[in-house]
Amino acid sequence: MLAVTVKGCNGLFYHPDSHRYRARNSIPGAQDVTFASKDGTKLHAWFLPAMGKPIGTVVYFHGNAQNLTSHVSFVDWLPAEGFNVFTFDYRGYGQSEGSPSRQGLHEDSLAALEHVSQRADVDGDRLLVFGQSLGGACATAALGESGRKVRGLALDSTFAHYIGMGNEAIGGLWLTYPLAWLLLSNSHSPADSIASIAPTPILCFHSAKDPVVPIVQGRALHAAAGEPKQFVEVAIYGHPVATTMQSERERLVQFFNSCLRVE
Repeated sequence: MLAVTVKGCNGLFYHPDSHRYRARNSIPGAQDVTFASKDGTKLHAWFLPAMGKPIGTVVYFHGNAQNLTSHVSFVDWLPAEGFNVFTFDYRGYGQSEGSPSRQGLHEDSLAALEHVSQRADVDGDRLLVFGQSLGGACATAALGESGRKVRGLALDSTFAHYIGMGNEAIGGLWLTYPLAWLLLSNSHSPADSIASIAPTPILCFHSAKDPVVPIVQGRALHAAAGEPKQFVEVAIYGHPVATTMQSERERLVQFFNSCLRVE
């Protein structure tokens, strides 16, 4: 029973595969990228150049399942809005080496931010971060713990603490909470460091009908953040939800533009 429970908790956070859901050449100009994490693990990424002169660059942290070739559809429209997009796979996902772990993904997230900031075709002073679900947790911890500054952070359906989400996986009851504490740690939980990101603007999206991450988790993360910050409750069922409707896509672009002071 304990082994099944452990597997269930780990499975909540890491569901990688190496299937190619979409070809890179389906996105005009998309480039294959390889870079190394802190421990030398080789990671795979795609760089999607903006159409025309770039306004800025969005570093995209995808959610817990599959790999970047399935998640890229959440952001492949941003180049038409004037943004470069850098999307990468954590270790164990897609073509990236290694196996996923909490510390490993944290180091991969830091490496991705470092790599993008040093690219010759990117203005390192005009970086934006967009994270969905687990990706939002990774992005927030990377920024909050390292002190690295970007122009804006958008979070979509992201949780506050790992133990809280682990408890959801095993029933979400107060009776199961001690077991979640036994099986998991809160290391690199986004709510523990998000306040350090201030005064970088933060925009949070969440659905009250999220079937994966309860909105109470999203509200707790937002509450822990410093100003300026916004919380958008999206009126649809789903996970994630920030790019499912045109109105929310427009809100996301407006937020990015405001962070870059683009009229």
